[in-house]
Amino acid sequence: MLAINQEQLLKNIEILPIELKTKIVDMLLKSLNPVNESIDNLWIKEINRRKEEIESGSVATVDGNEVFKKIQQRFEDR
Repeated sequence: MLAINQEQLLKNIEILPIELKTKIVDMLLKSLNPVNESIDNLWIKEINRRKEEIESGSVATVDGNEVFKKIQQRFEDR
């Protein structure tokens, strides 16, 4: 396991500068959800496709507030 106990580790993390804390958080998150390059590449292709559709005007965008308003109305009507 670790050379230091859990309590000491957490105390040490508390005193670190925010930049180092964010690096630690990023590292921990990546260890919980490893990067899958093939999936990431598929998402990049999808994002670019959607971006092109919006820029070309071939699809219409909907204001996010309007979407949430419609969702709320659906639940209120039940």
